[in-house]
Amino acid sequence: MKLKLALIAFLFSLAAIAQNEQLAQNYFDKGEFEKAKVSYQELLKNQPSNSIYFQRLVESFQQLQQLEEAEKLLRERLERYKQGGLLVEIGYNYQLKKDDSKAKKYYEEALAKIKVNAGDVYSVASSFEKRSLLDYALRAYKLALEKEPKMNFNYQMALLYGQQGNTDMMINTFLDEAFANPHSTIVVQNQLSRFMNEDADTNFNETLRKALLVRAQKDQDIFWNQYLSWFYVQQKEYGKAFVQEKAVYKRNPETFYNIVNLAELAIQEDDSETAKEIFGWILQNTSEIELRVQANFYLMEMRVQSATEKENAQIEADFKKLMDEFGLNPFTLQLQILYAHFTAFNANNPEAAKNMLRQSLELQLNRYQQSDVKMELADILLYEEKFNQALIYYSQIEDDLKNDAIGHEASLKSARTSYFKGDFTWAQAQFKTLKSASTQLIANDALEYFLLISDNTVEDSTQTALKKFARADYLLYQNKSKDALAAFQAILQEFKGKEIESVTMLRLGKMYEKAGDFNAALNLYKSILDNHADGIYVDEALYYSADIYNFHLKEPERAKPLYEKMIFEHQDSIHFVEARKKYRTLRGDTNL
Repeated sequence: MKLKLALIAFLFSLAAIAQNEQLAQNYFDKGEFEKAKVSYQELLKNQPSNSIYFQRLVESFQQLQQLEEAEKLLRERLERYKQGGLLVEIGYNYQLKKDDSKAKKYYEEALAKIKVNAGDVYSVASSFEKRSLLDYALRAYKLALEKEPKMNFNYQMALLYGQQGNTDMMINTFLDEAFANPHSTIVVQNQLSRFMNEDADTNFNETLRKALLVRAQKDQDIFWNQYLSWFYVQQKEYGKAFVQEKAVYKRNPETFYNIVNLAELAIQEDDSETAKEIFGWILQNTSEIELRVQANFYLMEMRVQSATEKENAQIEADFKKLMDEFGLNPFTLQLQILYAHFTAFNANNPEAAKNMLRQSLELQLNRYQQSDVKMELADILLYEEKFNQALIYYSQIEDDLKNDAIGHEASLKSARTSYFKGDFTWAQAQFKTLKSASTQLIANDALEYFLLISDNTVEDSTQTALKKFARADYLLYQNKSKDALAAFQAILQEFKGKEIESVTMLRLGKMYEKAGDFNAALNLYKSILDNHADGIYVDEALYYSADIYNFHLKEPERAKPLYEKMIFEHQDSIHFVEARKKYRTLRGDTNL
């Protein structure tokens, strides 16, 4: 019983200490230093060796300008623990007294301790860093290295050089650390990325590129080719990254993993030319079936996305050739699905496409693979206006993979099917839920549809314009571009000046962009900016216009003010980050 009572008392004392510690910290954070001082004095009575309580008490004295009391505390602790960091703290206390000569004396004493025992660098250097005495902190690390060369403080010193603005030394020290300790590569790259992405207009990126090139030329170690590849990926220069990856492969031809990843990144960033080059090179350099299937899949996918009617026959023949070569099996599933999609949406033969997918479902597939096939089946049924059958497949995927991204995608497509049907009430309820989806792309799409229905229901309770817009959207989904174009143009004529007008202009603008009629797209985007300046599509009209001037018409000076307007007036836009990067590039910043 006595033991239990003692344990209970001990637990209560721990809880009381934790509560008092929180109270003291709150006082300190709020700047109530008199109360913080009293609280930390009480805490130190119970835990005299606690360095955090001690430091907070000293700082409370210093904030209250009670510097003599702070010095007394520091000297008593130095007498007890003999830590070099306490000499730094005493020196800093003299610095607060405006006695720089005595401050310097104690700083030098702290450094002298490292000359005797290199281990003292940990307390001394950290104390200098905490007080922003960066030059002294660097000297501390250098003295320790002189005393014990096997020590390594590259990472800490690089950060200090960065705080000093010494870009060259920071970069070289970080790179020294990465090369000496490859396991720290990711941590170093994270730090370098932070500097690469800061707002400051510096030549950091160019300095880093040159440093990497110099090391790659001098050392000839593939480590530097890999680092250069990483650098070019950060800059979205995938062609240059590919050159480095090829150099790595020549000396270490064991895996295509990084090269495949690079090609996939290029696809994600719409650099299809580089992606085609990489996958073509992979096909020339590997006999591994799975890799060859993967490369062919991506190459065919890019062809399908940009295919014209004249190209369909050749694409069909190439699909058949690939299926003959690799066979109908789980390894070729994505190729099978793509072939079915092409057959339905490009060749307008949905029955043949569905037969292909039914054959695919007979293979030994895991539940994710089955969901991929069912998703495409549902998409094709939707293409055929078999809405209810499509909804059944989407619902099956939702039930099978409820908390997965694929399940969320099926939910979005289910809601969109209801929207195409004109069942706006049910679609709206689903889109409302999906606005909070963990997958950002799905959340953004759901929000777009949610706002579309909301805005065009408030103005028109009969939803006449919205029904016609949904029908035009459906024609676009069916890849019936001419019919969709005519339908959207008819909406502009019939509902001029109404709420539906701005989103219709946006849809038409994207269609004209895809067709290469950039001036027509620009005119529509300008009309949104001029006539719907308070609407929700202004940020997209600005961003799309800027991209046309920047990438298609090669008129960067006309793109720049549009990106700038995006940055300053639409910071909540999903295009904000990319607009900022592109603006900085046009402005001439080397640090993006």
